Amino acid sequence: MFYNETHWGMNFIWWFIWLILIVWIFAVPYNIPGQRNRKDSPFDILQKRFASGEITEDEYHKMKITLQG
Repeated sequence: MFYNETHWGMNFIWWFIWLILIVWIFAVPYNIPGQRNRKDSPFDILQKRFASGEITEDEYHKMKITLQG
């Protein structure tokens, strides 16, 4: 059997579709659907811990000075 005007048994459009699919799999973030979430900085995590009551005010200020310096 001969495949005229095809590339290795597939039409050009199918190669294009496979290429787009592979690029989409590796380029799109894994938390689909949704937006790309930014990672929390150490200071954001510190503020959340202080707001939730996990650490005291003194510990918060010490850690804040450590992060800033």
